[in-house]
Amino acid sequence: MTAPSLDSSARVATDASARYAKQLASHLGRRIEAEPVEDGWLLRIGSGTCELRPEADALVLSATAPDAATLATVEDVVGRHLVRFGARAGLSVEWSSGTRNEAVAPEELDPA
Repeated sequence: MTAPSLDSSARVATDASARYAKQLASHLGRRIEAEPVEDGWLLRIGSGTCELRPEADALVLSATAPDAATLATVEDVVGRHLVRFGARAGLSVEWSSGTRNEAVAPEELDPA
């Protein structure tokens, strides 16, 4: 059975999304695990994660954590650093309200 998790996301408008994603991963990668993935970067912050996915006009952030406190930490760390790096460009991060994904046994998953 997979563990329940909370998710949140943010879409940060910028024409330099790839640069900010790489800068964030490089900076945070000194203290946490930051690994390149197919569409961007995956940051592991405690028991939570945040995917950084650059798009042409925005950097999409997708956070996941097992509980509200960890999700808040992931949002704070990623959001605070990104805002600081993008201060001159006026970047702001507004996370969507989290949603809860309930635990599901693997045999209950729809294979389609």
